[in-house]
Amino acid sequence: MLKHALCIGALLAAALPLQAQTDERGAARAQLEPKGFLYGIGLGVSEEIYQGYDRRVIPLPILGYRGDKLSVLGPFISYEVLEVNDIEILLQAAPRFQGFDESDSDVFKGMAERDFSMDAGIGIKYERNNWKLNVSAVHDVLDKSDGYELSGGVAKVFKSGPFFYEPSLKVSYLDSNHVDYYYGVRQTEVTNTRAYYQGDNATNVALGFSVSTPMFFGGFTQLAFDYTWFDDSITDSPLVDSDGSFAVRLLFSKFF
Repeated sequence: MLKHALCIGALLAAALPLQAQTDERGAARAQLEPKGFLYGIGLGVSEEIYQGYDRRVIPLPILGYRGDKLSVLGPFISYEVLEVNDIEILLQAAPRFQGFDESDSDVFKGMAERDFSMDAGIGIKYERNNWKLNVSAVHDVLDKSDGYELSGGVAKVFKSGPFFYEPSLKVSYLDSNHVDYYYGVRQTEVTNTRAYYQGDNATNVALGFSVSTPMFFGGFTQLAFDYTWFDDSITDSPLVDSDGSFAVRLLFSKFF
């Protein structure tokens, strides 16, 4: 676990010198993430790494608020409880869109359902000069997997005319409870074609890129892409047949 925490720490530390150039949040980020009440709609489509389960489609209704302390974007919620030297300490909650049932793929026949859940925990955010750094520690509060995730990410916004571009990098560490719940095979689920498997800790890496613009329908449109590389502890599961996953999201939001 220590080496994974050090990996996340090194990722964030590498970007800190770039953050320190200015005390301002950054004009591009302020335009990209304005404050106020907003509404909209979105759609997320992600490849699944499970055998026979091609993709997951998630509608994303947007109704929320972004303020100095509170941010509510649909089911994604964060609240700033403390700010120290421009570093924000947050309480946060977010749904975990994972899981499966027997109808999703033949590989799951005879297996117990793995449910969606909700994570909650603490986060740390630092924004300067159009850069954003964040780390978080969250736990499954609905006790589906009883697992937790540690993650760290860095991103920067670039503006060109009416378009905003944001590349990002994220490293996440999932504990053995989480991995075993979503990718493990229990003794009662073993068949001739599905071996017993107990998941272990996993570290995943994701690269992302988004393009946003205020050009259409008086609102903000964003197209975002992510690619995630999964740890061997996940890809070695007999339920899995891929070591990476591509996801795309299309969002449209507008302020009241």
